[in-house]
Amino acid sequence: MPRNNTAKRIFNRDRRPGDLVFAGFFFAFAVFLVSQLGSETKWIKGTKVFAQPTFWPAVSLLGMALFSACHFFGSLLSSKQDGRLVEVRFWARSIEFACWFMVYVWIVPIVGYLPGTILFTNLLAVRVGYREKKVFVAATILSITIVILFKALLSVKIPGGLWYEYLPDSIRNFMLLYL
Repeated sequence: MPRNNTAKRIFNRDRRPGDLVFAGFFFAFAVFLVSQLGSETKWIKGTKVFAQPTFWPAVSLLGMALFSACHFFGSLLSSKQDGRLVEVRFWARSIEFACWFMVYVWIVPIVGYLPGTILFTNLLAVRVGYREKKVFVAATILSITIVILFKALLSVKIPGGLWYEYLPDSIRNFMLLYL
């Protein structure tokens, strides 16, 4: 299956244009974590070095910082490659779907698990470009299957939606327990 030119540019094994950006973010994150060691862990007097609460986190984070620094400076000193911005934009596109999921997590306690899941799957179908009725029917069936699997069969405790309070008692109890 042929790929488009952007994908060829991004995934060409001979070139790594976004490597410097990745290495820079990773190095900055490692330095941040090392800077938090003193406030997150303590060094206890009279305890063996290998039993110190700070020792192993410090070893791992300092190793992370060292190797990410090597990666960053190696990328910085290598020849400049075209296409960094294209690759960074490609990475950033995936953040959109994390935001969609955060909206889903935020909306479920308001509208309920079943309506929220139906809404979420259908909106994602629209987002990725589907417009056929059969896709929306499939997304709705998938949502109902997910809710039945998690809520009824696996008994996962998911809070009921706020709007369930406005339903008649018998329907509200059913919705809270099973949907």
